[in-house]
Amino acid sequence: MNLRVTWVQPEDLVGHELRQAAEDGRDASAIAARWHAAGGRPAPSTAGASPTPRPDLRPLAEHLLDELSTLPSPLTPHEPTTLPAIQASTTPRPVPPAHEAPPPPGENPLLDRLHASWLGRAAGCLLGKPVEKLPLPAIRALARAAGNWPLTTWFTEVGVPRDLLAAHPWNRRSAATSLAENIDGMPEDDDLNYPLLDLLLLQRHGRDFTTADVARLWLDELPAGRTFTAERVAYRNLLDGVEPPLTAVHRNPFREWIGSQIRADVHGWTHPGDPAGAAAQAYRDAALTHTANGIYGAMFVAATIATAATGTADVHRALADGLSVVPPRSRLAAAVRLGIGSARDTPDFDAVVDRLHTTLGGYHWVHAVPNAAVLAAALTHADGDFSRSICAAVSGGWDTDSNGATAGSVAGLLTGHPDRLPERWTSPLKNRLSTSIPSFDGIGFDTLAELTYLEAVRP
Repeated sequence: MNLRVTWVQPEDLVGHELRQAAEDGRDASAIAARWHAAGGRPAPSTAGASPTPRPDLRPLAEHLLDELSTLPSPLTPHEPTTLPAIQASTTPRPVPPAHEAPPPPGENPLLDRLHASWLGRAAGCLLGKPVEKLPLPAIRALARAAGNWPLTTWFTEVGVPRDLLAAHPWNRRSAATSLAENIDGMPEDDDLNYPLLDLLLLQRHGRDFTTADVARLWLDELPAGRTFTAERVAYRNLLDGVEPPLTAVHRNPFREWIGSQIRADVHGWTHPGDPAGAAAQAYRDAALTHTANGIYGAMFVAATIATAATGTADVHRALADGLSVVPPRSRLAAAVRLGIGSARDTPDFDAVVDRLHTTLGGYHWVHAVPNAAVLAAALTHADGDFSRSICAAVSGGWDTDSNGATAGSVAGLLTGHPDRLPERWTSPLKNRLSTSIPSFDGIGFDTLAELTYLEAVRP
């Protein structure tokens, strides 16, 4: 029996690094020729490991990965990685003073917003779970067959022809817990595990935590098997004695993918009205695993959420504040502007999505750039409506559960209260989250909101 550990086999990473080189403008043609001449394959299209092991290619793969890391990128001046360089390239928007009326005795609007946001994150994630990894035409076909397009509720296989289900099988890890007929509370997902870890991070180290604190927390509390892509490579690097921030770059071709973006919510939740502060905090988390556009995705989401958490801004102001902390000439900033502009100009959201897939479809489905675009488009098009926000984000394809989660988090904040979320999204969650993060399994979203609130108001 062969054990294939995904996302870390050097012979599988070379193809991903060659793709990354093409995206950031490095000339890797000679290295690619050597790889293909030796029998090396392109990167697996969706999975974390190729179907046939090639351990004979591992020494060459390791050598080529190191050689690829020395090639300079012409995009570096526009896509810096250090926080001072990122901040020097941006002009965060001034945050107007909040004019929220004092709450009545016994009410806590920020706590209510955080509760709605936790629920929204869970619902959006759960909506996208069964179709994660599926191509856009398959998502549309499955939903249409169930009479659920445009998307308005959970996916189901009830009424879907067997031949269509065979042609486009649900995500095998998720269908048993995320189709409408199977939902029984919120199942485990990395899109919820990382916010839990960030709560622990703040509880133990406060807002002055370092990237090394993040690393130690992961080693103490995060099972290695619950990591994927850049997070798994960074975890492996830590075990090999590589220290941050080198953990993000050493043989890590996933350093610009979406992983750090799904870890950003807590940083925004705990900085209401301070998008720049939220972005800087998200940076210290993201630098363990990501560089450049991978980091920008986390900063963009954290800043967007920080503004939405005030209760005084609409989704468009929140997105503008999120964009203001991202280097304006970066690919992620351009993608976000494309998503927002397309959603404003085009009433038909399917047409918006088609445009984004035509323009950005060359990226891997987990890359931060296309996913930031569809997230921004979905939130813009929905104009603050919760159901439309999560349904649009998931119907945009690519990393469906991650985009649904972040859209639900932002839109949940904007509703202002958990009771304003439609019951069809919250009732199946049963106020129960499953997780392998110690001490959190079975916790309620109301309790998570209370814990988050304590960190938001901690001096």
